[in-house]
Amino acid sequence: MNIGFFDSGIGGLSVLREALMLMPNENYIYFADSDNAPYGTKTKEEVKKLTFNAVGFLNERGIKALVIACNTATSAAVRDLREAYDFPVIGMEPAVKPAVEKNNNGGKRVLVIATALTLKEEKFQNLISRFDAEHIVDMLPATKLVEFAEKFMFYGPEVSDYIKEIMPDNIDQYGTLVLGCTHFPLFRQALEENLPKEIDIIDGNRGTVNHLMDILKNNNLLSRSDKKGKVTFYKSGVEVKDQTLLKKYEKILYSRELKNP
Repeated sequence: MNIGFFDSGIGGLSVLREALMLMPNENYIYFADSDNAPYGTKTKEEVKKLTFNAVGFLNERGIKALVIACNTATSAAVRDLREAYDFPVIGMEPAVKPAVEKNNNGGKRVLVIATALTLKEEKFQNLISRFDAEHIVDMLPATKLVEFAEKFMFYGPEVSDYIKEIMPDNIDQYGTLVLGCTHFPLFRQALEENLPKEIDIIDGNRGTVNHLMDILKNNNLLSRSDKKGKVTFYKSGVEVKDQTLLKKYEKILYSRELKNP
């Protein structure tokens, strides 16, 4: 059976990329709801409805586990999805804990960038309450990066100008930047070039995939095949067969350096 991956758009490809490196023999179905992106500007109920529609679609095609490779959809719907389906449902969680642990005694602060909906949702606020006892975490919405990503604009003057525009003037007070949206690792090179070199940039993708692998192993669901698996792509319910678009997806999944396709 397949492992389902779902995101509001192409951001979840940054998580699938990690999965392909660690579990190349699995088969994957990737659902990008790009026709309805971005999710971060929608209401919680709108996001929940779109998420359930997408997961219902994936369920009909047979999946043994689901990764909600979208921080916004995770915040809005992961609890209800776990109640509705029997297969394991893995959500995203911004890497706040390791960021706080690293900076607590170093005199530096932590900056989390995500969509506006993710930042205001109860799930994220509870995460901050659990780990940020010293109140060193600041939050910054960066929804326009999602819009750039959906246009496959990961690099260039327009992206750099936006990064410079939204970053606080006192950026030197931060030791770590947490990427709280799966679209944002696609901008790692642009972020590195427009931020002080001393700032670490981290995301939760590898941790999510490690968690997925542990769950599959514990439930005896790991593929026993010695052959490379395949990935099937759907865009808002329609299988992607356009070769130009498939090549853009594959560049995100397999290229070492990511600029604009």
